[in-house]
Amino acid sequence: MTLMEPCCVTAHEDAILRDCTRDDAAVIAAIYNQSIRNGGSTMDTVEKTEADILAQINGFNERETILILEHQGRPLGWGVIKRYSERFGYRFTCETAVYVDRAYLRKGYGTMLKKALIARCRQLGYHHMVAKIFASNQASIDYNQKLGYEIVGTQKQVGFAGGVWQDVVIMQLLLEATETGRGSV
Repeated sequence: MTLMEPCCVTAHEDAILRDCTRDDAAVIAAIYNQSIRNGGSTMDTVEKTEADILAQINGFNERETILILEHQGRPLGWGVIKRYSERFGYRFTCETAVYVDRAYLRKGYGTMLKKALIARCRQLGYHHMVAKIFASNQASIDYNQKLGYEIVGTQKQVGFAGGVWQDVVIMQLLLEATETGRGSV
């Protein structure tokens, strides 16, 4: 992955958004592992290490990234943009996800991250954004809807986590056509 120059460094109250660096891998893993332990927001069942996250970052292409939200140098959460599929016809579609340190939930930081991801997706020439959310996670469904996502369906018993079959709601956000969207990437 080639790290981009910060484009989304935005002051909001006392937090900033920035591109991740390889030095963020440990904190990305720590925040993500909270979600793995608590369930309800990821199908991962094995905690990730710093090396796991570095491998993911190193595997990114130029249109994939992780944004970090921090306050006074302390990361509070992160959001990822990743390709939906390696198949060329899907090149204008991406999947996004946001993870916030559990101590900072319901304070608007997830919304800040998601808005920054939407802005970055526009810059990267994406047209279609996908979010996959546990059907039982109504708070996440509601917050995505407030940001313009719509529910397009529910996959029944698509994953097995927490000892039970999980349904996943598929949501989408269509971005306006861009010059990149009309050409080839």
